[in-house]
Amino acid sequence: MRNAKFLVLIPALLLCAAPALSQAAIGIGIGVSVNIAPPVLPVYAQPELPAPGYLWTPGYWAWDGGANDYYWVPGAWVEPPSAELLWTPGYWGWNNGAYLWNAGYWGPQVGFYGGVNYGYGYTGVGFAGGYWHGGAFFYNRAVANFGHVNIVNVYNTPVERVAVSRVSFNGGEGGIRAQPTSEQRAFMSQHHVGATSMQRQQEQHAMAMPAMHRGQNGGRPAILTTQRAGDFSHPGPGLNNHQAHGGQGPQHGAAMTRGPQQDHGQSQDHGQPQDRGDRGGAPPDQHAQVQDRGGPQGQPHAPAHEQAHEQAPHPQPQHEERHEDH
Repeated sequence: MRNAKFLVLIPALLLCAAPALSQAAIGIGIGVSVNIAPPVLPVYAQPELPAPGYLWTPGYWAWDGGANDYYWVPGAWVEPPSAELLWTPGYWGWNNGAYLWNAGYWGPQVGFYGGVNYGYGYTGVGFAGGYWHGGAFFYNRAVANFGHVNIVNVYNTPVERVAVSRVSFNGGEGGIRAQPTSEQRAFMSQHHVGATSMQRQQEQHAMAMPAMHRGQNGGRPAILTTQRAGDFSHPGPGLNNHQAHGGQGPQHGAAMTRGPQQDHGQSQDHGQPQDRGDRGGAPPDQHAQVQDRGGPQGQPHAPAHEQAHEQAPHPQPQHEERHEDH
């Protein structure tokens, strides 16, 4: 395995030397540089929402300098630092011969996260899983797995799956070609809050587990999600977290992650449509959904007690449009 480099990057130097892609992430925690491409994103099923007010934060590949290897940080439901804040996931971006980690952050809007399709509302641009209104978070029932939790602030805006890539980095050979928009650049001047203590605990716990490292799991971690950040005693659904619990239909019969041969940006799945339950479709636990399916195109009706609370403006349907890089 080639040696990896750890660099403390100075924003002033980045402004002079880095292209627009990395400049868009200045001030949100760029700090690790690695010359090995991260593995593709694994397929997983979202665990049930533990309680109202939690927001979904997707899993990602982090770097362990001591082990000289990537390790998987499971996706989890997280309590935001305060109301009105949304999570912008971190991402790996190619720059000057290395893959740089751009750490995630909390802010009033979802910013640029490399165009990476993390699923469950994070389609590569923005967030389709919900929004804040009047101090309350409204969940998109087409994306979030409510489980047995009674959620009254709901709406239903399906996310159309156009084409899905499991590539986990931006730029470089085989990487995603997305660039930040002017609006996303403007978000960079807003006040941001770093990862919560539970999110940091989630990452530290995962790093301490050898089975979470790519060198041992071949890109197929044993624990892909946890219900709450920092709580590895309650992993997500499915045998070894690889199978969607109770899933039916093609969107739940997704292929598993490939092996380590794809760690150099040569993802064989790149740009190919994948039917995945974690890409903004219906929650994997069919028994946990509202059972009234009399709505148009098979979408469930909201129960009467939920419809009375749907007074906030509804977002428009989003498309998971992917850049077909060859």
